[in-house]
Amino acid sequence: MLKILVPSVLLILTPWLLPPGWLWATTTLGATMIAMTSLTLLQNSSESYSYINDLILVDELSAPFLILTTWLLPLVLLASQKHLMQEPMTRQRSYASMLIFLQFSLILAFSATEMILFFIMFETTLIPTLFIITRWGAQAERLNAGQYFLFYTLATSMPLLVALLLLHTQSGSLSTPSIHLIQDLPEMSWTPKLLWVASLMAFMVKMPLYGVHLWLPKAHVEAPIAGSMILAAVLLKLGGYGIMRIYFYLDPTLKTFTLPLIILSLWGVIMTSSICLRQTDLKSLIAYSSVAHMGLVIASIMIQTPWSFTGAMILMIAHGITSSGLFCLANMNYERTHSRTLVFARGLQTLLPLMASWWLIISLMNMALPPTANLTGEIMIVVSLFNWSPWTIIMTGFGALLTVCYTLYMFLSTQRGIIPNYLVTITSTHTREHLLLSLHVLPMILIIMKPQLIWGLLL
Repeated sequence: MLKILVPSVLLILTPWLLPPGWLWATTTLGATMIAMTSLTLLQNSSESYSYINDLILVDELSAPFLILTTWLLPLVLLASQKHLMQEPMTRQRSYASMLIFLQFSLILAFSATEMILFFIMFETTLIPTLFIITRWGAQAERLNAGQYFLFYTLATSMPLLVALLLLHTQSGSLSTPSIHLIQDLPEMSWTPKLLWVASLMAFMVKMPLYGVHLWLPKAHVEAPIAGSMILAAVLLKLGGYGIMRIYFYLDPTLKTFTLPLIILSLWGVIMTSSICLRQTDLKSLIAYSSVAHMGLVIASIMIQTPWSFTGAMILMIAHGITSSGLFCLANMNYERTHSRTLVFARGLQTLLPLMASWWLIISLMNMALPPTANLTGEIMIVVSLFNWSPWTIIMTGFGALLTVCYTLYMFLSTQRGIIPNYLVTITSTHTREHLLLSLHVLPMILIIMKPQLIWGLLL
């Protein structure tokens, strides 16, 4: 694990030591080497735990998220180069350092042995993300979006801190390996339901759960391309990972208390998918689709069965890659049309046929077309929910239908139709852009060949 952490720390300083001409190439190369090194975490997938010491733990649950985090950094650096080309060199160096520091914080969060360390790193990720949104966002509303993002997260994190301190006092340890050795957690001196809500609400907002999701579309719309990619691919999954980890500490007799959350998340799948059908902003549409997919993940985790946990893991990893690719495509459209409005980017298939192929491939991944990992995760979730209650098939089936509808609406709105006169002279696609999109599709192909790598801890 140190072969990932130490280079990540050194890479934070690298942008400030490089000459301007070598800044992006060398930083991206270093990030790629860290990503390649992280693939070695999969070699111990048959073991329960690996690389354990007092602070660091890597198991089948955290390894896929760690690899997703390290794989995303070179993609983010590739996607951000044109966006920052006109910025002063000091701001370019600051931007790269912020992204690398955010990756380092996420690595520590996903590999933390103690839940208190996980909470500290969970909150630390707010700082670079807030700077990226508020400093390098493209619109005037970016400060408002940053405030939404900050206060939604902070307001629900304080109850989580109190709950973790109480759990540590009662159980004597918040270490992830040792919690399995505790037969029965001591009875709490105060209402278990309040403890249950306090422990989960911060993660529900982070995912986000429908009803506390208003910060996400604002943050996505105002954030630069790097902020959107990291938010959709990794930061939302930090909430799901936290729920899976903290469930071992909570009272198992409160399963009936999960019913409102399951109903709300499934209702959120239908509502946010319906909202996507009437969106005019491309990034806002993709952001609301993330809320819909995370609603399925929340419902499956709440059931607490091996199949539901495995389906949630697969869908989170697959959605992280897919949504990051969609935001890259949206950014490439924006760089050419200077607008995210769907009606202003018609007919691009005729002008950029290869880019239209990437749009088609990633849109089919978002629709969970066979044999993608998205389909594997959704089928396992739907089966788990159907076993829990047959009535859920109505909501999950309708949600899947709406997903196909808004994805086709997004694809046809941007690629088909009559070409506006002002788009005839747009620039052609670049090798950098095709490399960026191929690095999104390649992991999905590898996961299709061996989905056991991201099955998680419980199957």
